[in-house]
Amino acid sequence: MNSTYKNYLTLLFLAIIWGSSFILMKRGLEVFDYKQVGSLRICIAFLSLLPFLPKAFKSVRKKHYLPIAIMAIFGNGIPAFLFTKAQTELSSSVVGILNALVPLFTLLLGIYFFKSRPSKTNIFGVLIALLGAVLLTFNTMEGGVEINNYIYLVILATVFYAISINIIKKYLYDLNASSITSLAFLIIGPVAAVYLFSTDFINITDTNEKGYMALGYIALLSVVGTSVAVIIFNNLINNSSAIFASSVTYLIPIVAILWGVFDGEQITELHLIAVSVILSGVYLVNKKKSALSL
Repeated sequence: MNSTYKNYLTLLFLAIIWGSSFILMKRGLEVFDYKQVGSLRICIAFLSLLPFLPKAFKSVRKKHYLPIAIMAIFGNGIPAFLFTKAQTELSSSVVGILNALVPLFTLLLGIYFFKSRPSKTNIFGVLIALLGAVLLTFNTMEGGVEINNYIYLVILATVFYAISINIIKKYLYDLNASSITSLAFLIIGPVAAVYLFSTDFINITDTNEKGYMALGYIALLSVVGTSVAVIIFNNLINNSSAIFASSVTYLIPIVAILWGVFDGEQITELHLIAVSVILSGVYLVNKKKSALSL
C-alpha cells in the first residue's frame, strides 16, 4: 500500500472516530448528567494515557509546564463539559457541524500568536463560516425557527480548542502528541475524578438498566476518541502535512449527520445549508498557505 493511499485511509478513519464522538456523548447523556459524562470522559482518558507518562516526564522541560496546563484546561477540560451541556438541548448532528469552526478560530487567534498575514480569501472564509454558524443558531433540533443559545456553548468550545492548538504549535512543538496529551490529562484527570466520586454515578451505573452500556459508550469515546485518535492524528501530520490532516474537519460533520439520521434525529434543509456554508468557509480558510489549520 503506497503512502498516499494509506494517508487517505487514515484520514477517513479519524473522521469516523471524531464524527462518532457526538453520538457517543448522546448515549452517555441518556443515563448520566452532563457533568458526570464530562468527568467520566476525562477520567477514563487519563487512565488510558498513564502508560505514556514515563516517556513524557523524560522529555518535558520547565518551559512546558504552563503551556501544558493551559492546553489541558482549554483543550480538554472545559470543552468536555461545554459539549455535553450543549447536547442536552442540541442534536449530535448540529454539534458535529459546529465543530467545523475550530480551524477558523485557530486562524483568527493565530494572527495574534504568530503575527500571520492571512489572505483576503482566508478572511472571507472566516466570515462565510461564521454566517453558517449564525444560520444554525436559528434552528433547534426539532426544526423550529428560534434562537437556541446552547449553540454558543459549542462555539465557545471551538474557541477554546483553537487556543489549545495555537499553544501547542507555539510552545509545545518539541513534544510528541502522546506526551502532551498524557501530561495534560495528568493535570485535569485527578480533579475530574474527585468531582466524579462525589456524585452518585456508581449508584446510577448499578441501578439503571442502561448504566453499564452508557459507561461503555463513554469509555469508547475516551479511549478511542481521545487517546488513540490524537496519536494517529500526530502521525498523519508527520506522514503528510498539517494542511492535509486538517481536511478531516470537512468530513467530521458528514459523519455526525449520518449518525444523527441513523438515530432518528431530524435533519432540516437549514442544517444542510448551514453545513455547506460552514465547510465552504473552512475550505477558504485552508486555501493558499493557511498554515494555522488543525
